[in-house]
Amino acid sequence: MHLRPALACDLASICQFSLTEEELFFAFPKARFPLDNEQLAQAISQRSDATVVLDGDTPVGFANFYRWEYGSCAIGNVMVAPAQRGRGIGHLLIEHMCHIAWDKHAAREVTVSCFNHNTAGLLLYPQLGFVPYAIEQRHGNNGQPLALIHFRLPRPLS
Repeated sequence: MHLRPALACDLASICQFSLTEEELFFAFPKARFPLDNEQLAQAISQRSDATVVLDGDTPVGFANFYRWEYGSCAIGNVMVAPAQRGRGIGHLLIEHMCHIAWDKHAAREVTVSCFNHNTAGLLLYPQLGFVPYAIEQRHGNNGQPLALIHFRLPRPLS
């Protein structure tokens, strides 16, 4: 596995990562299901450091920053290919995004948010040292109330 900036040729593969409307909502609440190249390209153009994890030449993970200023970077659009889930790709991707935040953006902290139904994310982020610091009420696509849990990871002391 290796990581690199996302390219236009990766978009079609990344768009296949979310198999259901709920999965897409977890990763990209403003998107319409199914995700398409246009929606993803527009999000990437408004964000920073879009990154893919590759297995050979095939994208198997994706994330970016939706905020990268004021000493903090916020990771968004975290997605892993369905066939690759449970293999440590999310772990590798989030660690890499943290290093970009600290090294490139001089961030003092990295944040990530996770909906209460996203069990995989809720288990992953604390394993990486992220700590919950706030809960915000949101509503899902069908209007049901959801909790959006915000996590943060301070920059390690050097």
